[in-house]
Parts: sequence; C-alpha cells; structure tokens
Amino acid sequence: MDPLDPRSEAPLRDRLAMVLDADPSPAPGPGDRLAAVLVPVLEDGSLVFTKRSEAMSRHPGEISFPGGLEHAEDRSLAETALRETEEELGVPPSSVEVLGALPPVHTFVSRILIAPFVGIVLGRPVFTPSVEEIAAVLEYPIETLAVAESEVEWRRAGHVYRGWAYEMGDHTIWGATARILHSLLRAIEGVRA
Repeated sequence: MDPLDPRSEAPLRDRLAMVLDADPSPAPGPGDRLAAVLVPVLEDGSLVFTKRSEAMSRHPGEISFPGGLEHAEDRSLAETALRETEEELGVPPSSVEVLGALPPVHTFVSRILIAPFVGIVLGRPVFTPSVEEIAAVLEYPIETLAVAESEVEWRRAGHVYRGWAYEMGDHTIWGATARILHSLLRAIEGVRA
C-alpha cells in the first residue's frame, strides 16, 4: 500500500507531521529577506517542482519549489508558500494539507532565508502554470529522487557550490532546492526507521 494512503497504518503524512516544525519562526540575519516555498507532495508519492522562466530576475531557468518572498499581507510564512503556489501553479490553498516545515535554508548569493513547508496536495491537481514565471511543471517520485542524490562541488558564476544535486534527465536540481530536498529525504528516512 502507498505510504501516503490515508487508509494505511501510520501513513507517511502522519509520521512526517510529527517530525516537521508545526510553527516555524526563522530569524533572518541583517540584510536577509524572508521567503517561503511549498514542497508539494502528491498522493502517489511524487514531488512537484517548477522550472523557472528564463525571464526571471532571480534564478532563471533553475528547478525550484513554488514559492517566493513574504508579503506584508501574508499572515504567516505558510500563507506565503500557499499564496505563491496558487500564483505559480494555480493550486488553491484549500487543496493543500500543510504538514509542517523543514529547517530553513539560506541562499547565500541572493541573501534570502527560505522556510520550506511540506504539504500534501489533495486529489489530482490540474496545474495552470504562470506563463510569466514558470517554464515547466515537473513531477518525480520520491524514491527516484533518493536514488539520484549525489554530493557535488561545482564552480558556478564565480562561486563554489558544495552540496547535493539530483540529475533528473534533462534537468538538474541543485542549490537551495537540493538542500531542501535532501532535508526532506532525511526526514522521510527517519520516519521510516
């Protein structure tokens, strides 16, 4: 039986909810900005990613989770993640069961502190990606991502990236998104133990 199936004994969603932070309060450093992303988990055990448009000012063409900077009207960082997911993918907040947050991730070049929220997308969503922001919507099974994980050291744009990477066909997941994904995979590994 699928680990996300609510009929299974101790489904993954319940076990993950126990290890995720229900009320994160990341503290940005001087000059940092707060952002939030949603790590969308489909009920079949796949994760949803976006390929950012080449026209984006930050991280063009990169693979990411839906999300963005906190707005003044957002009542919480979880609301930021859900708002951005609706703007980028057309998935309404009512279709997402937020389980909690992984540890925050800092982007060193753009100086953003990201709160990553894990959420189960209920039912089979119909994605309507924002043409201005999203070039493609990608789905990968969690097990496939776990097998693809590798530790890398790359020189990119005058900086050295040391961290995780996931080669997924024509796409490479790296940077902050890879750090978030690595954290999720470790959390899943811990709850399966």
